Amino acid sequence: MNTPDEVLDDEVESAEAVDEESPPADEVHRLRVRKRIVGRRLDKFLHSRYPRISRTSLQSYIKEGRVTVNGLPTKSSYEPASGDEVQIILPPPPPSEVLPQDIPIDIIYEDEWLIALNKAEGMVCHPAYASQTGTVANAVAFHAATLSRGEDPFRPGIVHRLDKNTTGVLLIAKTDEAHWRVSLQFERRTVRKEYFAICEGRIKLDGDIINKPLAPHPETTQRMILPSASPPRQSMFKEAITEYRVGKRYRGYTSVNLFPKTGRTHQLRVHMSSIGHPIVGDKLYGGRPVSESDLAGEGSPEPLIEHQALHARRLSLMHPILEKPLVLEAPLSPRIARILELLEQYRK
Repeated sequence: MNTPDEVLDDEVESAEAVDEESPPADEVHRLRVRKRIVGRRLDKFLHSRYPRISRTSLQSYIKEGRVTVNGLPTKSSYEPASGDEVQIILPPPPPSEVLPQDIPIDIIYEDEWLIALNKAEGMVCHPAYASQTGTVANAVAFHAATLSRGEDPFRPGIVHRLDKNTTGVLLIAKTDEAHWRVSLQFERRTVRKEYFAICEGRIKLDGDIINKPLAPHPETTQRMILPSASPPRQSMFKEAITEYRVGKRYRGYTSVNLFPKTGRTHQLRVHMSSIGHPIVGDKLYGGRPVSESDLAGEGSPEPLIEHQALHARRLSLMHPILEKPLVLEAPLSPRIARILELLEQYRK
């Protein structure tokens, strides 16, 4: 994990890809070091610039002579000094394993560096294996001419993830530079994430901060647990912090705005369940499906939603290239909007 003192913005003057002096398939990147940090090795410096390339791979590139400092080969242990010009020749990416598919996607923002879309429910962000299709990655691979690359060929462009049935803002990077710059903002927790949820019960406090670490369930990867629930090794738990604010109270339900400070799997779902107010429809963590007859006392008994009523409503960050504030918003999914409409009409 990169620490902030290793990845200060003013360390690098430029990172530009050129092809005059290399085979067409290779990419040459030149970076000028502006600030020396004592104890910061060359491999760590490069890892801060290319966080999706492992340090082991970067060390191999240095040993192979793909990395030079001021035109000369060097070692991984070299500590870059102010004014050094570091050049790295990145090998061509492996062939993408993601099959482009003409799947409709709801794009809410796009420029030459980024795509933001309103992810639909039931859609997985990226394939877990080569033959899996129907994911966001398949859809954007069809839509975009270029996407950022990483070590995982199944995740081209994917900067962050949403659960399969969580709707809302999902950010995709078209270039490597945009990807690492946005990833750095997520890592430093300067990206402001806002979610909307409908929870069971009447939440008493107008707002609070939930600070409860999470770990994978020892018997399944599909569920997360708190330390109080037959914990695995304590070292498995990671910090998880969520701020919530009540939006509106209804009879038997509460709408909430959620602001995760960390990005753990199922964090919002587990945290709201842990205070006795699971998200509507979230059967994995104690929530129940709701129908029109449940909310209105009449109408269809068919569930309006059978998964978590959770929506990534807003993402606020600095544009990674233009360096201007960027606020991305996605309207509520039809199912959540319908539940809210019924609550307003029948359960004020």
